[in-house]
Parts: sequence; structure tokens; C-alpha cells
Amino acid sequence: MTSSPLHAPAPVPDPGDRWGVSLPFTDEPLVTQIDQYRQLADEGCTDFWTLEARGWDAFTPLAMAATTLSDVHVGTAIVPVFTRGAATLAGHAAAMAELYGDRFTLGLGASTPPIVQNWNGQSYEDPYHRIKDTVRFLKAALAGEKVTENYRTFSVRGFQLERPPAHPPKMLLAALRPGMLKLAGSETDGALLSWASVDDVPRIQEIAGSHACLGARLFVCPSTDRDHVLATARRQIAWYATTPAYRAFHEWAGRTEPLARMWHHWEAGDRRVAVDSIPEGVVDELVVSGSPEQCVEHLDRYRAAGIQIPIIHLIASGTSTFAAALSLTKARARSSRP
Repeated sequence: MTSSPLHAPAPVPDPGDRWGVSLPFTDEPLVTQIDQYRQLADEGCTDFWTLEARGWDAFTPLAMAATTLSDVHVGTAIVPVFTRGAATLAGHAAAMAELYGDRFTLGLGASTPPIVQNWNGQSYEDPYHRIKDTVRFLKAALAGEKVTENYRTFSVRGFQLERPPAHPPKMLLAALRPGMLKLAGSETDGALLSWASVDDVPRIQEIAGSHACLGARLFVCPSTDRDHVLATARRQIAWYATTPAYRAFHEWAGRTEPLARMWHHWEAGDRRVAVDSIPEGVVDELVVSGSPEQCVEHLDRYRAAGIQIPIIHLIASGTSTFAAALSLTKARARSSRP
């Protein structure tokens, strides 16, 4: 028995028209946020995407919004493949596909060792093959097949979804470097980027393939207070760029020299000096900042470079996350008018 979506599929926006916001807003109670999502959608927000790190899970906020947001696209960016069993992940994806139909996209990724090992107590081994195995399992399970398979990183015996979705959801993979980008382009609908600059995008698209959809979590600090922007952005960059996967990405992307001092001081235990040594030029490449209008202009450059799904991830804006997201969405609407 297959399921049907709660709502009819929404019209697929032109790639140039999509505008996403990262949910949920961690500075407000979850139960109060549904009206805020509706306001954002009314102002032109087409996409809502969640993540999992040290807050709420990725699926509950989207499920909460399903009965109200009948005309938006939603997705996870991302759900770690290490922190759920294969069958549990298939069940989550099937439920979301039933609620949203083809408006739901399942974004998967390896996450990072601190999240997987330190916070969830799971081993972080062979992330490339764990993602590849998970994708292949999910394709079979979400198609309604009974799965018995010895994958390279896990095994499944006799699993079959009781209620597979009528249409399996699209899948995107968190990808940064060639191996994962090629996997994303060959096994799924495309890639989800994080901490990429505008100039990185064409190279990434070439590796993933011209057919691959590119979404990107774009870190935005909508403030004209330069000192505030630099302090906030440098902390965020350092937290990510010192993990092995993101360090390797920035080295591959050509940022070895400007980030060398930061890595040196971080490894020496001098975290404050490490953070302060991140050059302003790197901040301006990796974090969108300025007035709402300046932020929209920068975000539009990502779109022009090939990002089809920009996902605004707000950091320390000096106001509520919702107010900042609404201000940016309104500025974008104004800029789109003839």
C-alpha cells in the first residue's frame, strides 16, 4: 500500500525564484513559530530547511508546519547518516513524503565527528561509504522493496516499509570535495553546500555535473556593525574550519594560505588568537553581511553562480532570528519588483 500526500503538489518554482530560510528559530519556543513561517511564506519565502546539531531534530518542525504551509518546499539540510538506524531514517523520510509529497527533499550528510562521536556516542568511520550505503538502502526501501542486504558499512535483514510513499522524495547530499560531489551527482538529485564562496560554486557544479541541483546553507549576519560582523563570523568560521572535513575543503578551495595562521594557533591551543587571525577577506567570502539590501545582493550572486536553493542561516543579527529573516525576505521582494 502506498501513501498519498496531504496536500497537492505545489508548482515547482523557477530555479531563480527559490528563497529558503533555515528553521527552526532557536531563540523562540517552537510552538509559537508556525505563524512566523506563514508570514515568511506570504512575503515570498519558497523553502524551509532544517538541520540537526545540538537543538531540535530536523523532522518535527517540518511536520508541525505541514498542515499550514501547503505551498512551500521543505527539506533537511542535513540529517546525519550516523545518528539514526537505516530503518528509522526510512520511516522519517516516508512520513515527510506523505505529508508534503514532492515538496519534501531529504538532505543527508556525514555531519562532523563532534556531533556524531562526542554528542551521540556513535563511531565516525568511513563517511563516504556510509552515505553511499544509506542512499542505496533508502532508494530501495522508499520504493517499497523488501531489503536484505550486506552493505559495506551496515547490514539490513528483511526490512520493508509498511506504507511506502507514492513518490519517493528527492535526495540531496552534503558535499564539499570531488568524491562526495561526484557521488551526489551520480546517486542523488544533487548536492548541499556549506561554507562555500560564490567563486567556489562553478567549480563545484562542474564536478557534480550540470544536471545536479545545488542547494547551499549560506551564513548571513545582517548587520552594518563591522566589528560585530567580524567577531561573530570569525567564531563561526573557526568552529567549522578546524574540523577535518571543512579544513580539507578550504584547502581544496585554495584558502590554505589565508587560514594557515588560524589552524596553527588553534592546534597550539590559543583559540582566541586563532579566531582573531582569520582575515577579513575570508570573512567576506564566506559570510553574507551588511544591510538587508547588501545581503540580498550578495545572495543573488550565489544564485547567479548556480545555487538553485539558497538557504539563509542567520547568525547573531542583533535582533530576533525571525525579524532578521523577515527583513531579508522583504528586501528580496523589493529587489525583485520591476
